[in-house]
Amino acid sequence: MINLIIGKKGTGKTKIIIDQINEAVKSTNGNIVCIEKGDNIRRSISYKVRWCDTEQFGIEGFDSFYGFVAGMLAGNYDIKDIYVDGILKIGGKDFEAFGAMLEKLDKLSGEDIKIVFTVSADKEELSENVKQFLK
Repeated sequence: MINLIIGKKGTGKTKIIIDQINEAVKSTNGNIVCIEKGDNIRRSISYKVRWCDTEQFGIEGFDSFYGFVAGMLAGNYDIKDIYVDGILKIGGKDFEAFGAMLEKLDKLSGEDIKIVFTVSADKEELSENVKQFLK
């Protein structure tokens, strides 16, 4: 299941995802992963969350990101929630490519794994293959 938190810079997306992560720690019966570029939210989330900095792994672009997530899921069947802050900083601003990656991740994750992204963009900027994941 894919969820998107969208809005321009400064609209509170990171605060929302931090709150969702820390709430998930209280209720999830599996592992939680937080992925970001840099360490902007690392100190604001529970120590129980597996935190990853994409810069440490040389992840750039949506294909590389998809491979990273697929590898994590293949190696750990206990992951139930994945939170990604600032996906456009990781993958770039090609919304068609972003949408294609979301479609692949949606198939990979199914209904058992929740993946949440913050996206610094207005709804009007998004391509149709991204908009389908807006709730």
